[in-house]
Amino acid sequence: MTSTSPPPGLARFNALEEHAALAALHEACASTAWARRLLTARPYPTADHLYAASDAAMADLTPADLEEAMAGHPPIGRPKPGDPTSAREQSGMAGAPEGLRTEMLELNLAYQERFGHVFLICATGRTGEQMRDAVRERLGNAPEREREIVRSELGKINRIRLARLVEAEAEAEAEAEAEIEADVEED
Repeated sequence: MTSTSPPPGLARFNALEEHAALAALHEACASTAWARRLLTARPYPTADHLYAASDAAMADLTPADLEEAMAGHPPIGRPKPGDPTSAREQSGMAGAPEGLRTEMLELNLAYQERFGHVFLICATGRTGEQMRDAVRERLGNAPEREREIVRSELGKINRIRLARLVEAEAEAEAEAEAEIEADVEED
């Protein structure tokens, strides 16, 4: 017999009070429209359902919603101080030589001047050189094409962050169960 209940981390997310779930979703994506859409679709039976809902919400974002989502992302090479998520995601730039960092700053500024928003790329697992090459290539895109690439990259980032959210929730659940078992063994 197979279980129809969601995995523990997802079940925990599903059970969060609305304000806590909304805050967790805003950590994944700064778009209020995206977060509200995911919030109203709870409960999710599987992580894949959550990811599919994220993809659908991302596809439906208006240009203003997309701007709001992008505003939550710092430029590549300059993670938000004290923000472990942006530091982890941009770790490919962490040990980059000074010349590459300077070039990336210049490319970020050129990109922002051309398109009016931060250069957005799913940086997880990419080296500094790969990110530099991507911004160089994308500077030649038409604004409409670039907007769709940004939407796609943001969708990838959201999936990674949602997976971490669900895994973090599962890890918290496992830690709580371990503490309970330790307490029972002591009694």
